Amino acid sequence: MALIEIRDITRQYAVGDSIVKALDGVSLDVMEHSFTAIIGPSGSGKSTLMNIIGCLDKPTSGSYKLNGQSISDLDGNGLSELRNKTIGFIFQKFNLLPRMTALENVELPLVYSGVPGHERRLRAEAELEAMGLADRMYHKPSELSGGQQQRVAIARALITEPALILADEPTGNLDSKTGREVLHMLERLYSGGKTIVLITHDSSVARRAKRVISIMDGKITSAEEVEAYAERLEDKQ
Repeated sequence: MALIEIRDITRQYAVGDSIVKALDGVSLDVMEHSFTAIIGPSGSGKSTLMNIIGCLDKPTSGSYKLNGQSISDLDGNGLSELRNKTIGFIFQKFNLLPRMTALENVELPLVYSGVPGHERRLRAEAELEAMGLADRMYHKPSELSGGQQQRVAIARALITEPALILADEPTGNLDSKTGREVLHMLERLYSGGKTIVLITHDSSVARRAKRVISIMDGKITSAEEVEAYAERLEDKQ
């Protein structure tokens, strides 16, 4: 079953007297329990596509259904609710609140969902323990390494049990060793049944996915099913 159904979407922006077409007739399906990478250079349209997939923006034309729900039917509150229920975000810059502890950052999506305090705390503790951060729960982001901050961000993304994990350049601010660890974590989530869409400009990162979609000048230029999934992970050793 398709979790994401995109049909002939465009996204235009007015820049002075000109109209810039950031997306130009993009169509795409992403199936449940899949691992898809979307790759393109700066200015290719991948960030615009990510914003639409993440219900952070709407297309100028065309249609997008997420988990069977048409986003064109939703107002701002409806988009926010769909986002919170369906998508877990992992960002390049972590987007952790600096004055909150790791535990409080992970709890935050459940606050917005109205989950009672005791249940929030137990669920957040369980997610951080699963990320190997049991001894860092009460540390603030400034007291954590980059890799630890990204693991907090992944725990936060998972806390609402979303249907989709949307990862935007998740290794971009990490050294190569820590970046590989984060990619291994995404692979484990995929193997455990999660649907993952990974946005990247790096071909070596993209090829960790099962499917690689290339975008250029607002158009999809190729979609490749990556073969020999286990064999190509040379750096797993």
